[in-house]
Amino acid sequence: MKVLVLNSGSSSIKFQLFDRDGWGVLASGSVSRIGEAEARLRCLWEDDQGQPQVREEQGAMPDHHAGLQRIAQVLERTGTLADPSELLAVGHRVVHGGEAFHAPTLVDDDVIEAIRQVIPLAPLHNPANLDGILVARALFPSISQVAVFDTAFHQTMPRTAYRYAIPDNLYREHGVRRYGFHGTSHHYVGARAAELLGKPFEQVNLITLHLGNGASATAIREGTSIDTSMGMTPLEGLVMGTRCGDIDPAVPFYLAKHLGVDVTTLETLLNRQSGLLGLCGDNDLREIQRRAEEGDETAELALGVTAHRLKKYIGAYLAELGTVDAIVFTGGIGENSSELRARACAGLEPLGVMLDPASNTAGSNQERVLSAAKSPIKIMVVPTNEELQIAREAVQAVS
Repeated sequence: MKVLVLNSGSSSIKFQLFDRDGWGVLASGSVSRIGEAEARLRCLWEDDQGQPQVREEQGAMPDHHAGLQRIAQVLERTGTLADPSELLAVGHRVVHGGEAFHAPTLVDDDVIEAIRQVIPLAPLHNPANLDGILVARALFPSISQVAVFDTAFHQTMPRTAYRYAIPDNLYREHGVRRYGFHGTSHHYVGARAAELLGKPFEQVNLITLHLGNGASATAIREGTSIDTSMGMTPLEGLVMGTRCGDIDPAVPFYLAKHLGVDVTTLETLLNRQSGLLGLCGDNDLREIQRRAEEGDETAELALGVTAHRLKKYIGAYLAELGTVDAIVFTGGIGENSSELRARACAGLEPLGVMLDPASNTAGSNQERVLSAAKSPIKIMVVPTNEELQIAREAVQAVS
């Protein structure tokens, strides 16, 4: 049997097709520019001889239904999915599940309505995620559809971690609390790190750091999330590519009063014009590191602020967990930036965090240990695989 994983955006659909036996990737790709005159489809797979193949198409795809139909057609033509009956399930990434969803969930009409109800908490993501589910249900009516929520892994946080110190009715009536995101990634790398440590996930304490254009840190105690850096929205927490992360809540009031800007302008400023981009005019960390090496002071500042914030969260979670088995870096930046890893760990040696410089700078895209042999806390890189985690959780829900 096979499992299809879909990540539906406002104008795109990313997909991966897995073989349930061994979890090999049979095909992957995306449809982009849905709704434009010339949408694009790209599919990668291996032929019968194991040779990599690429198929690219362009043409009109007015909506997500047309886009998913085109994906089904190309999977059939490549022979990777000759008939939808080969599917055990279709797994869908859904960004926000609110308090309603703590686990991967088989989709029915009630689940669809519940996802619709939390759209105000993720207005940019949940509508597109829901479109993908509705289209897949229509196209594959006899196949189980499973929603896997970015927020679900963090639903184990205690109230002391997820409640804000604001009037109680704002939580009770409007759901204002910390939810956390990147849960699928944190779950995957945490469980994989436990495997590499030779321990059950339920017996390890970890700090997982998902660092990319979006970034978050999570404290995992005995296989469950007890705290995470993102909040009610993905804006809270670490410095990100274009998001400011933690900020004095009075700053927007000050800007509104002194600059005369409205809420929409402030939202754009903090979500799309801040973070690394706001500090130095660039949100590509590779370019920022190159500029810093050449003496660019704004690039150096951006690196310094980012590492400072990251180190604060590592220290906070060390204190919260008490005992930590490993600190795990993942995401495009976490996996590839030896510079940021070194800055984040520098000075934490008295707390048991000892990085091995040679291991840290050795180029690799594999799972690996970066800590010194005598380090009480392991430092690791584990490349994330959210699609595989979604596929596994979809099978779990069907089972």
